[in-house]
Amino acid sequence: MPAYEVVFCIVNEGFSDVVMDAAKEAGARGGTVIHARGTANKEAEKFFHITIQPEKEIVMILVPAEIKDDVLHALYRNAGLKTEGQGIAFSMPVDDVVGMNGEKAAPVQPAEVKADGVEGAADGQ
Repeated sequence: MPAYEVVFCIVNEGFSDVVMDAAKEAGARGGTVIHARGTANKEAEKFFHITIQPEKEIVMILVPAEIKDDVLHALYRNAGLKTEGQGIAFSMPVDDVVGMNGEKAAPVQPAEVKADGVEGAADGQ
């Protein structure tokens, strides 16, 4: 099981603060907002009985895997399809993370430059 998950929440424009407030109450520390535009058609609006606003915000939130479900439930309650934000949320596992909780990546050893100017591995290969 991965240590982290990324939660995506797509909401109508202007509702990213609602998403972040709900996520923070569930234990998230922060997120990134990306401005986007929806592409749903009128048939989808009639089928789901909702008005689809084309301008969207996508909120990406990296969370420890153990609080992912709490964050998703909070987003559903506060910004889900039955709210003005009309949001949908989903998560995906994250294989590797650098920079969380003050962690640092191991330093990368620079390659040696040979006399002919061609880079090689640090051991001269």
